[in-house]
Amino acid sequence: MRSDANIAGPMTDPVPGPRTESMGENVSRETPPPMEDTPIGRAAQLAVEALGRAGEGLPRPEQTRVIVVANQKGGVGKTTTTVNLAASLALHGSRVLVIDLDPQGNASTALGIDHHAEVPSIYDVLVESKPLAEVVQPVPDVEGLFCAPATIDLAGAEIELVSLVARESRLQRAIQAYEQPLDYILIDCPPSLGLLTVNALVAGQEVLIPIQCEYYALEGLGQLLRNVDLVRGHLNPALHVSTILLTMYDGRTRLASQVAEEVRSHFGDEVLRTSIPRSVRISEAPSYGQTVLTYDPGSSGALSYFEAAREIALKGVGVSYDATRAHIGAQSDPSMVEGFSE
Repeated sequence: MRSDANIAGPMTDPVPGPRTESMGENVSRETPPPMEDTPIGRAAQLAVEALGRAGEGLPRPEQTRVIVVANQKGGVGKTTTTVNLAASLALHGSRVLVIDLDPQGNASTALGIDHHAEVPSIYDVLVESKPLAEVVQPVPDVEGLFCAPATIDLAGAEIELVSLVARESRLQRAIQAYEQPLDYILIDCPPSLGLLTVNALVAGQEVLIPIQCEYYALEGLGQLLRNVDLVRGHLNPALHVSTILLTMYDGRTRLASQVAEEVRSHFGDEVLRTSIPRSVRISEAPSYGQTVLTYDPGSSGALSYFEAAREIALKGVGVSYDATRAHIGAQSDPSMVEGFSE
């Protein structure tokens, strides 16, 4: 709020002579506290450090890692996790492809990719056997990030795939025939366990399961894990659940802490140390056709996805995440900014 003195003109000292400001009790209201001593200041400092680390790059996998993001429970953050992890990995210097297997096309929207009915899409790859290279589009604003979009046509693919030869492995064959070098392929699955999800599980090596920190967090996971076991036993021996990511974490509630503790006790080392907080910025970003990394890189959500991507990358090459934190410093922990309002 501006004072009347500021409106009328410059403030004058009651005593002639140079004005001095004391750091004691009589410090002027015009003098802000040091930036790092305020919550906003600390958040800004963390954002600068995270963005600086993003340019450092991470160890690249020896071969393309195909990660299936799956959970048949809706609203747990599958699409949000897919696009933001993909953007984080790309900003770390990797070449990343997002395959949108959800007929709603939310991943395509969040990445700013046009996906109306006439656009060549993953439907054409699965049903019409079109080469994957013909449908992949570069993502604007994020170098090294690409997307194979989904259109509404994909809604009928479940039925159309039933009568096709090798219906469970059509995506796998398309990926194997894709010749462009990639470090990561992230597949966003629909909230179901139908043929589209089975195609993703057959094509992938790793399964990433986002789990919402809510009361029914583990409900339905048993069926997903059984499906993973079935696919591993009959169609894809390399498939395994490599990563569990806690999403929508609110450190102010006891429930979130209890769910996180239960998930960690159940899944152990598969659970990432980084959890994704509830974030207004994460929710807003898709409406602007952006990931949270480009929409608001200083937000707690962006910081958390940066760290989650770092964990996944280091885990994939057998490097200890704890060892890498020594030179980063404890102040870079995203949990420090989870409670900040956005």
